[in-house]
Amino acid sequence: MRGLMIFSNHMEDNEALSTLALLRRAGITVDTTTNNETLLVQTAFGITVHADYLLTQVDLKSYGFLIIPGGRYVAEIIDDADYMYQLIHAFKNSDKDIYAICAGPRFLGRLGILDGVAYTAFPGSEQDAKKGDYLSEQKVVVTPKIITARSAGAVVDFVYEIVRKNKGEASAKSLIDSIMY
Repeated sequence: MRGLMIFSNHMEDNEALSTLALLRRAGITVDTTTNNETLLVQTAFGITVHADYLLTQVDLKSYGFLIIPGGRYVAEIIDDADYMYQLIHAFKNSDKDIYAICAGPRFLGRLGILDGVAYTAFPGSEQDAKKGDYLSEQKVVVTPKIITARSAGAVVDFVYEIVRKNKGEASAKSLIDSIMY
């Protein structure tokens, strides 16, 4: 299974970079893309990273799931994020999985994707998913097509569930053992 992660300026470092590194360590191919004019992306804490592709270069049919990290960019673009909403719709309409962490689920809430669905997110992010079942105390919530996580502190648990869903329990446990979590 191959995944796509969206990189945005001011994304939360740990939620994006640690998630990416751990998934790759588990043997899951994840490409990164950005809607920026160049491949350069600056994280919330000032680290400059290169996305693999510009969003315009990506063939969405090649991917089985989408990962949306959180960070302050969510609040910065939530009202003017057509590219993000189109990306999410493309995965949803193709019945593909969507994984979002921290403030990332806000996009799903705005689109109604969390209506009637259990989810977690960074406190305050539930404002955009009023018809969903917000489980504020859960680090990670897994549903058939959506995995959400609460915050940067839940990255390992978030990745564990993504690996478990895509490669099985043994692979997820192997990853956890390899990082001595």
